[in-house]
Order: sequence, then C-alpha cells, then structure tokens
Amino acid sequence: METLIILLVGVLVSIGTYLILSRRLLRIVLGASLISHAVNLLLITSGGLKTGSAPLLSERTQQFTDAIPQALILTAIVINFAVTALVLVLGYRAYQSFGSDDMEQLRGNEYE
Repeated sequence: METLIILLVGVLVSIGTYLILSRRLLRIVLGASLISHAVNLLLITSGGLKTGSAPLLSERTQQFTDAIPQALILTAIVINFAVTALVLVLGYRAYQSFGSDDMEQLRGNEYE
C-alpha cells in the first residue's frame, strides 16, 4: 500500500511542477496546492499506515496508531487552504487591476 501512495506522490509532484512552470497565475496556484497535497501524503505515509487502536493508557493493546502525523497533516491542510484562498484572492485582484493573469505581462515584460 505504501508503494502505491509513493507513486501517487510522485505523480502529484510531477503534475504540480508542470503547473508551476506555466505562465498563468491560476495554474501556478493550483500547482503549488498539488505539491502541498503530495507532501501531506508523503508525511502521512512516512508516519506509517498502521492499523490499531487509539493510544489510550488504560487499555492493554499491543499495537496502536500514532496521532502526531495525523495532527500535523490536519494542520497543514488548514494552512494550505488559507494560503491558497489568499493567493487566489490576490490573483483575482491582480487580474482586475491589470486585465491579465499572464506572469510575463504582470512582470512588465512584453512578448509577442
């Protein structure tokens, strides 16, 4: 199962890198979001895909799951959502102000 998720992480990183190298601002934002999701999957996979009970001290279980990677991923998802929303609003404002979402035009470089 871990091998499948690692392959999925590789596919997400490659698609995200392709989108980040684009000229359009919306594609850049979506690419950064995809890479962030890939990193989240990588972290949860490196924490181990174990089955077990909750880590309670009163129970006498042999196998339990670690809650720290899950808490870190949940925090990262919330932060990623907030940052993506902020960058989308800034991109929309730039589109309203300058009439384009092309990065070369926003930098002031004219191309043909």
